[in-house]
Amino acid sequence: MSILLSAVSPTLQYIGVTLANPAGLVIKRGKVYVALGPNGSGKSTLAMILERGWNIAMNRIEGDRSATVVRRIEFSDIHSLTGSAGGYYQQRFEATANDDVPTVAEVVARRWNHQRWQCLCSALELSDIADKRINYLSSGELRKFLIAGMLDEDPDLLILDNPYIGLDEQSRGLLNSLISQIAAGGTAVMLLLCNPHDMPCFTDVVVPVKDLCIMPSVEVSGRVESMSSAFDTLFASDADIAQMPEYPMVEPSEGNVVELNDCRVAYSGRTILEHVDWQIAPGERWALLGRNGSGKSTLLSLIYADNPQGYRNNITLFGLRRGTGESIWDIKRRIAYISPEMHLYFNNDESVLRVVASGLSDYVGCYRTPAAEANELAIRWLATLGIAHLANRRFPTLSSGEQRLALLARTFMKNASLIILDEPLHGLDAERKRIVAEVIERRMADPSVALIYVTHYRNEIPRCVGHVKELSRNL
Repeated sequence: MSILLSAVSPTLQYIGVTLANPAGLVIKRGKVYVALGPNGSGKSTLAMILERGWNIAMNRIEGDRSATVVRRIEFSDIHSLTGSAGGYYQQRFEATANDDVPTVAEVVARRWNHQRWQCLCSALELSDIADKRINYLSSGELRKFLIAGMLDEDPDLLILDNPYIGLDEQSRGLLNSLISQIAAGGTAVMLLLCNPHDMPCFTDVVVPVKDLCIMPSVEVSGRVESMSSAFDTLFASDADIAQMPEYPMVEPSEGNVVELNDCRVAYSGRTILEHVDWQIAPGERWALLGRNGSGKSTLLSLIYADNPQGYRNNITLFGLRRGTGESIWDIKRRIAYISPEMHLYFNNDESVLRVVASGLSDYVGCYRTPAAEANELAIRWLATLGIAHLANRRFPTLSSGEQRLALLARTFMKNASLIILDEPLHGLDAERKRIVAEVIERRMADPSVALIYVTHYRNEIPRCVGHVKELSRNL
């Protein structure tokens, strides 16, 4: 295999971050690489250097830069598609607020009918999303759409940042098949992963990354399954569960926390949810399952009082029937919520401490100066999850996994009657998944608190969950 690029300088720099590169990273055409390391280890910085930092500072990367196309995908790329960087989270399901948001077909434009694009869409099961507005895509659909867009550009090196999170099991299999095919065609692929057990079986080389150091590459071709546990030593954490705050028991709801009766949601003639019934009693713990595009996010938007179509449905939340004069804030103040999309709306230059402290408000975003008590509580949650050292960092400068930990801390701030955790372990390394899972179990010790837990990994469902709601896709 011919060498595509060689990073030969002993250090690599990008926007104030320096990575040690003692062994000299080499990328060859047609090989599948996994940059493996814990959250905040430097994987995303490495990816940005390979994409656009060849000649920054003292970086020395050998290769034909003018003829080498490097593309990197990260979830926040939705902003470049929708222009929604300043968007308001509570308005994302408002029909009139989305009039200017393009559909998938409009974003793709002439490419939609090209044979290569159609083949990519077929391979990733995206053929039916042409008329969907971009911000109505599920997180899994969005990821697959971004991946298809990059593959259509036929890059020499494709870098995928945590590509499997948010994808259902079948979609993960489809993506693996596609990655294997494009590597066989000569494209180099690098996956940024934080869990060794996510490495696909066709991985050729593992590039361990820890404490801002690119460690010597390890050839693993044909030995991925037997070697995955050898990389467990990369992962450690400063989490201190003893710092976890204690809360008084919440006041039980009068009647059910959630009552959905024969609910239906449709946009532009497309039915998202049909004949949905769901009752959640105080203290019940539910797993919400379903394939990408099955309507999980839309269903949660009805419960979190974000979706205007809640008023045309028979919905009662905490004993309040929607449309009978209740305020959405009467509902939101009793719910703690995190979702994969939420961190897209914390894109201002706020400190991590302020983002976490804002968890006591009912808004998604930082709109008020937190009280001293909120800051003190936020510091304890940051210490609980092992990220107290990030308190004064600007939120946008964190890695995606560190952002997820900060938003989990923000979610746990509120002493809520209902906790909604939509893919809460999304993008976390193996050790931090274990820590967050323990926090969830402890947080659910209050028998009056209800839980909705969304995941595509059944093995991640908390032990406290006793009920399952599974949605099927409306095709």
